[in-house]
Amino acid sequence: MNFSDILYAVDGPVATITLNRPDKLNAFTATMGAELAQAIKLADADDAVRVVILTGAGRGFCAGADISAGAGSFDTKSGEGAKNFGANRSADKDGGLGGDGGFVGALFNAKKATIAAFNGPAVGVGATMALPTDIKIASDQARFGFVFARRGLVPEAGSAWFLPRLVGTAQALRWAIEGNVFDAAEALKGGLVSEVVPHDQLLDRAREIALGIAENTSAVSVALTRAMIWRFGSAELPFDLLKIDGPFALELGSGGDVKEGVASFIEKRKPAFPNKVSSDMPEGYPWW
Repeated sequence: MNFSDILYAVDGPVATITLNRPDKLNAFTATMGAELAQAIKLADADDAVRVVILTGAGRGFCAGADISAGAGSFDTKSGEGAKNFGANRSADKDGGLGGDGGFVGALFNAKKATIAAFNGPAVGVGATMALPTDIKIASDQARFGFVFARRGLVPEAGSAWFLPRLVGTAQALRWAIEGNVFDAAEALKGGLVSEVVPHDQLLDRAREIALGIAENTSAVSVALTRAMIWRFGSAELPFDLLKIDGPFALELGSGGDVKEGVASFIEKRKPAFPNKVSSDMPEGYPWW
């Protein structure tokens, strides 16, 4: 598939999606958002892909929305904001993301593990677009900013739901209300990223994490695990989760992946899990 605002490459079990407008610090466009959603779904449909890495080309991850239209860059009534949100944004009820949630829905519902590798500035939508990824690491040159209040906007892309779940309500409120741009060290301290690495080691480290997942875990287990944690991690009570995790465990226990997982552990070798997310998800999935 040919893309204009992103690159999509598969190397072994790892698909890398690169935001690709380096001359604009990968500033976000509606085309980029649509292509990102397509690429995630492409990876989901490929059983050979186990992990997706999301990063940016050049010096930035994503510097936020494209503001080349100046003060009217977000004006959907006049049509000037179409580059960022699509021509029909003003008629949409979900922020122009489409009925399935666009790139947010694609990332949230992905069956594959996802890693954001922040190689540079990630500001506004450049920060919020990656919140639904499972693992987040940053270059020591990365910068972050939830700057919406400084632009007269509100946090978008579901970030008022994702950010507090990742970093806690107090930290989310401070970053979003102040609207400051902060460095990778603060992102690490606040829990937005799990590690910071030297800039020239970022993609190697992301791939190392990805290969560790691909070589040692069950694709079906990963798909179920990320869905359960994302959907139940902030639930008030555990009882809805108990209705599905027990039956899943019982069904998976008699399947090929569990037998291989136990056998490889006993035999002290790497596992070769046979099950695929395209054909071997347990009965009851998806439960939502």
